[in-house]
Amino acid sequence: MTEQQLTATIDLNANIDAAGCCALEAELRLPDGEAARLADLFKAVGHPVRLQIVDLLSRYGRQACVCDIEHQFDLSQPTISHHLKILRQAGLIDCEKRGVWYYYFVRPQMLGELRQLLDAWSVPQVG
Repeated sequence: MTEQQLTATIDLNANIDAAGCCALEAELRLPDGEAARLADLFKAVGHPVRLQIVDLLSRYGRQACVCDIEHQFDLSQPTISHHLKILRQAGLIDCEKRGVWYYYFVRPQMLGELRQLLDAWSVPQVG
């Protein structure tokens, strides 16, 4: 390393605080358990079909029969049922059985939690 490079490195290091690193003014606001729970929600909608199912149900605005959901996709009934099960386990949707059919619906409070977190991450644009 040349003397000029060494001087430049020392000058850059002058901005580091006494703790040996840049001062981060933010603190963790999500406890580990809450972070894991929210990660599971995001993971549940992290597949294109599941994201489409949540979108479909949220726009439909009322309970939808599983057979109507299946007709929206070029996938087998067991595949759709698998995706619905994952969404239910995450708590994003729920269902009600009527006779032999299951009717699915979005749980708005869970979508609200995701919305609140995304809103909290929003950073005002500078400039």
